[in-house]
Order: sequence, then structure tokens, then C-alpha cells
Amino acid sequence: MTKALYQQIADSILEQIQTGALEPGARLPSEHDLSEQHGVGRNTIRHALSELAAKGYVESVQGVGTFVTETLFPKTVEFLYGFSQEMAQRGKTVGSQILEAKIITADPFLARILRVQLGAEVVFLNRLRLVDGKPAAIERAYLPHNFCHGILEHDFSKESLYDVLAARFNMKPDHAEQEIGAEIATPQVAELMDLEYPAPVLVIRRETRTAEGRVIEYVESEFRADRFRFYTNLKATASSPGAVFQRFPIEGLQES
Repeated sequence: MTKALYQQIADSILEQIQTGALEPGARLPSEHDLSEQHGVGRNTIRHALSELAAKGYVESVQGVGTFVTETLFPKTVEFLYGFSQEMAQRGKTVGSQILEAKIITADPFLARILRVQLGAEVVFLNRLRLVDGKPAAIERAYLPHNFCHGILEHDFSKESLYDVLAARFNMKPDHAEQEIGAEIATPQVAELMDLEYPAPVLVIRRETRTAEGRVIEYVESEFRADRFRFYTNLKATASSPGAVFQRFPIEGLQES
């Protein structure tokens, strides 16, 4: 099937970005120039640029122009996307390397976070996440085993944890509470993510719940600080004076 004209143009610009002909920070030709260059109308050019912007490859600045984004992966903190889902939406190839996948027992911390009995069985899934074949993040997910028996039969080097939870166990992630901070990677994490120790990482800790409020996952993730940036939309007012001072102030985010 022949691709739409705007998609062909978007692919052409993307190829220039990926080959280095258009470097990070470079300004693209104007819509007028691109229109003449490709022999199409400006609406087609706008559609192509919107496609690239949605995937994080370019950024338009009103009155200034359109620029190639830096080599950071933009990541939203407004919506509860899976890591695989969000990276795929941005045209990235996602892979996973299983570091550990086993059943452990809940210590006092996990018992409190997951709302289970002390010593209850907990699924532990530890993965190195790859984006376009390069180490990007480490995710350690903890799930109460009582609602997902047999989940480790799945190959999570290829499958999405959130997809499996929703499809097989009827446990669809609905909302989450999370915090984001910066820490120094441990020597082990630095080695796994191909970082020169000491190196900073962005750390996310998140509790994920169903629509009914049941905690189905606690995850600790470490992202390469040189490959990701996190963004959100902010409002001038909050629904209540204390709304911005909750323990987990930012909602949304990635996978498992």
C-alpha cells in the first residue's frame, strides 16, 4: 500500500535526522521552502511536521521555526502509558532484557505499599529496557501474586506487562501516584545501562491502581538522565490549596 504523501515527506525528513544530515538543534527549512522542495501544498507539509512533532523528532516554536529535538526521549507525566506503548508511539523500537523474574515474600515495605499480608507472595520482575537497541532504563516491578497466578509464564522480554494484566487478569491500570527524583546510579546499574560511574539517573517510584483503587503494582524505575526528559502541562490554580503538596505530587507515566 502506498503511503500518504504527508507520511512520505515525514519519512524523508526523519531519514535526514537519523543519518545526521539534520543534527539535533538544527532548524528545518521554512514551510514555504519545504513546500517548494517537495512540490506539495503547505497543508501537507504541516501534516508531516505534526507527525514528526508527535513522535518527538521535531519541535515547532511559533514565529521562529521548526527544530530537530535533542537526542532526549520526551516522556509524558500526564497519562498512564506503558513504557512500550509510549516509545512505540514515538516511532522507537523497544526491547527488554529479563534480569530477574521470580516470586518473593512481602517485607514490611512491600506489604504496606501493595496492601498485602507480611510474607505474602509477590511477583518480582526486573528488566533492562532498551530503546532502539540501547540501554535506556531499569524497571523493578512488584505485584501481589494473589491476583495474577501464572503471570511469569509470559515472556516479558517481548510482552507488555500492562497488556498482560489487562487481557489475562482483567486488571487494567487506571491511575497512579508517583514521584520523580535524581540520584547517583549504583555501580551495578551504571554498568547495566552503559554509563560511566558515577552517573546521575532519573528515578521514578510509582503505585499503580485499578479504577476501583486496588494497588496492582509498585515499580521503581531508573532512567538514563542523558536520554530522557519528562514534561507535563501546568495550570495556574489547583483544585484545593493542599493539592500540590501530596506525597506523590505527579501523576501519570510509563510501563512496565
